[in-house]
Amino acid sequence: MAFICGLRAAGRNGKAALDAMLGALGGGGPAQSAWQHGGIGLGCRETVPGGSSLVADLAAGLTLVADARLDNRDGLCDALGVPATERRGVADAQLILRAWSLWGRDCPRHLLGDYAFALWDAHRRLLYCARDHAGTRPFYYALPKDGVVFASAVEPVLGAPDVEDALDDAAVATHLASQHCSDTRTLFAAVRKLPPGHALCLEWVPAANGATQRKMSLARHWRPESLPVAGPASDDACAERFRYLLAEAVRDRMRGCDPDAVGTHLSGGLDSSSIAVVAAREQRRRGRSPPLAFSWLPQLGPEPPKAEHRREYALIDAVCAQEGIEVAHGAPSASDILDVLRADGALPGIHGHVNEEIVQRHAAARGVRVLLSGWGGDECASFNGRGHWQALLLRGRWQRLAAECRAQNAVAPRFLAHVMLPLLHPGLVPALAGRRDRPNRKRWLIDPSFARRVKPLGNRWHRDIGVRRTQIRLLQAGHLVDRIEGHAASGARRGIEYRYPLLDRRLLEFALGLPPEQFRRGRWGRWLFRAGCGTLLPPAVRWNRLKADPARSEPLLDAFVEAFPAIRQHLLGRSPARAPYVDMQRLLERLDAARFRAKPEPGPMMRALQFLDF
Repeated sequence: MAFICGLRAAGRNGKAALDAMLGALGGGGPAQSAWQHGGIGLGCRETVPGGSSLVADLAAGLTLVADARLDNRDGLCDALGVPATERRGVADAQLILRAWSLWGRDCPRHLLGDYAFALWDAHRRLLYCARDHAGTRPFYYALPKDGVVFASAVEPVLGAPDVEDALDDAAVATHLASQHCSDTRTLFAAVRKLPPGHALCLEWVPAANGATQRKMSLARHWRPESLPVAGPASDDACAERFRYLLAEAVRDRMRGCDPDAVGTHLSGGLDSSSIAVVAAREQRRRGRSPPLAFSWLPQLGPEPPKAEHRREYALIDAVCAQEGIEVAHGAPSASDILDVLRADGALPGIHGHVNEEIVQRHAAARGVRVLLSGWGGDECASFNGRGHWQALLLRGRWQRLAAECRAQNAVAPRFLAHVMLPLLHPGLVPALAGRRDRPNRKRWLIDPSFARRVKPLGNRWHRDIGVRRTQIRLLQAGHLVDRIEGHAASGARRGIEYRYPLLDRRLLEFALGLPPEQFRRGRWGRWLFRAGCGTLLPPAVRWNRLKADPARSEPLLDAFVEAFPAIRQHLLGRSPARAPYVDMQRLLERLDAARFRAKPEPGPMMRALQFLDF
């Protein structure tokens, strides 16, 4: 992994600004590279020296900086004519540079893996930037005057010349309402992020007055809605193909890693368990011990766990016993809560999950530098089949719908709630169930005067009609990238990189091409994953249907309550600079243990407290 940055500063020497940006990049990598010519500068800080993340073709006038890990190296080398004797020494960034020389702006379509890169073409005075299909590598930018600034983190962008640090009021309101901003906005008005699967192209062309004029375009290079639908295939063929792609995705993300520096998440669910098992078997194939696993559950003491917590521990224990995996448990304390609140919540992703801070601390102490995560599985590869019943109804396949309902014992009220009402109004069922905030509660921690002046951007309710349409909507909803950017920002502080096998493009495109019956079968949702993991997972994990996790959530809430007195004392002792955005009276009222335990709402409270720059 590398942390990249760059700028084009119109009418000035950019060396000093580039040096400052490199100094602000996180990661603490031992290797730093920079290239600067006139007003153009590109730089990177590599976590491992020798990665060649900054490369150039001087004859062609091309310079590229990349944070990249490519999966299809052999195929690219074949297409690009790289001799077999040279392939081992060719860095991923060099392959991207050669891909640009061959395919130009179409080169991202030929790249499989995780990447964010920027390429300067001096002959055309063009800067081309691209981010992979899932956005697994962050890329932020600003457009001051007639220039551009970009980096893997927001801090270097804000520190560049002519970039203002004013907040984006609408984005702040959206954030405090616990909603996702658009895929291009941050909480800072001047700073944008490149959306997943997109490319940003900036050209400086001659203007009428003899100067230059910046022209900008934003284009998508990955369109999941345009993917073809696969032809009929047997269940066995689908399961076999799934297992092959899952194994490839995990192996590719372990390529080039020190085997002793790889770890995995392990929650006992389908996603993390399958990745942990595949990684353990790959390590054994190499003659090494399985990767260390990390759980959000507390370490057990001499007393047995509560009855309602035993299932979570039993699922993890079943995976560990089957594969000989060592698992590290950990739960946050009040001091951990306070440490998280001290981070600036206006920076993208810093408001990440508190439990993950404990994982990162333990992982760094054990020398882990790459964490394999199952994040993103629920949205596509291990999707539960939502939207399938509505599609059957609208397409007149009523006999099939009746059979599906009988298999799940869906009596009339349940049929009405899960099929008919969502078609009439997609937000009605959650509202009736009490899971959707009413309009006057969405902004319950936003200052009333600010709320009257600025409205959140809002999240539209969608009718989930059809499995594929729902999968694509979830992949593009924004929450995936929020977590990815959060893990990248917090992990960088400890030199930890996250990798996501279930967001592998080959696996996503395979899943998006399948018929809906591969995701919902009778009483079973997530059918593809359950069938495909038949030889991987213990039966208790494979056929588990419960998603509740009280063994994790209860200690987190306890730690939050324990921190309330220190939080109140801090807020009453000073007036935070961002207090005008937050309803301070309501926030202080909710810092009451009895009230919180009666109706816990940790998410909005944590967002508000971190945003206050606690």
